[in-house]
This record gives sequence, C-alpha cells and structure tokens, in this order.
Amino acid sequence: ASKPLHKQLWQQTIKAKITNQSNLLKIKHKNFRVLDNFAMNVLSGDTTNREALAAKYYWRELIEQPGFVRERFGSAPNPHLNYCYTILRAATARALIGVGLLPTLGIHHHNRYNDFCLADDIMEPYRPYVDRLVLRVIDEHGSEELLSTEVKSELLGILTEEIEFEGQIKPLVNALNNTASSLRQCFEGCTRKIVYPKLCI
Repeated sequence: ASKPLHKQLWQQTIKAKITNQSNLLKIKHKNFRVLDNFAMNVLSGDTTNREALAAKYYWRELIEQPGFVRERFGSAPNPHLNYCYTILRAATARALIGVGLLPTLGIHHHNRYNDFCLADDIMEPYRPYVDRLVLRVIDEHGSEELLSTEVKSELLGILTEEIEFEGQIKPLVNALNNTASSLRQCFEGCTRKIVYPKLCI
C-alpha cells in the first residue's frame, strides 16, 4: 500500500475515534464540542496530532476523579480499561487475520517488537465502546483495582456488546470483521474508505 493511502487511512481512523469519544461525552452530558472541533481538523496522517490533544481533553472530562491519568499501571479505572482493551486488541487481531491481513504490519504504528501494530491501529475507534462498558461496570461493582472474576466476565462482554454499524445493530466482534474486510478492500484498491462504527447517542 502506498504511503498516501496509509496516511489517509490513519486520518479516517483518528477522525472516527475522536467522533466516538465526543459521542460518549455527549451521552454522559459532558462538554463534547471541543472534540467535535478536533475531529473536523484531523489532517492526513494526523500530522498535527489531534489524537493526543483529544485524548488529554477526553480523559479529563470523562473520568470525574481529581488527578486521574490514563496509564498502564495507574489507579482505577486503569486496570479495568487495560483488561478490556487487551480483549479488544486480541479480537481485532483475529478479525484482521480472518480476512488475510497480517496484524504485524501497521498503517501508523511501527515497532519491531510489536506483533500487533495493525490491530493497535484498527482498534482505536472501538476504544470508546470499551470506555462506556467500563464506566457501566464500575457503576455496578465499584472501582476496586483487583478485578474480580465477575467483573472480568462482564468486561469480556465487550465482544458481544451490541453496536450500530452501517444502519444495523450487531455484536461488536462482527463489526470488527466488517472493518477488517473494508481495510482489505482498501489495500486491494477497491475503495479508499475504511468503515468504522459510530457510537450512538
């Protein structure tokens, strides 16, 4: 695939991610308009790094916890997010392999020690679905940092979470398969648009 195609696909991916983040803030009755502005101004290849700017704003608005930092080894809800993102990452890699793509070869992420660069790219717009589920689980079970079997089981439900995809309601794992298929079509030259779900308000 050409470098311009890689940049266009990454632009579409980040725009979809920020749009879904904005919609989740809207659902939670938070100030979302800043993210709408970021989404409209994502350039090819996201050369102005709207993704990072959006993330900083998004987490500050979404998590009502003074001093919260989204990190690998941070306090709750970080353990919940990390666990559920791992499930999403594995499902994304499986969807990519299912349509004949190598999850190692990313459109943006490049790391010789990472076997899942493409999965890390493609899962980005799906992350807000994880965030929404995690908030729901924490509301029900509290924010204990040591995840119980029951909490893990509920977080595993991310794969069957019903989402809207191209006008249809389907399990998230099926939507991942459709996204992977549309990416393959981009690489085959049939289209230049990768299809992502839009988080419903």
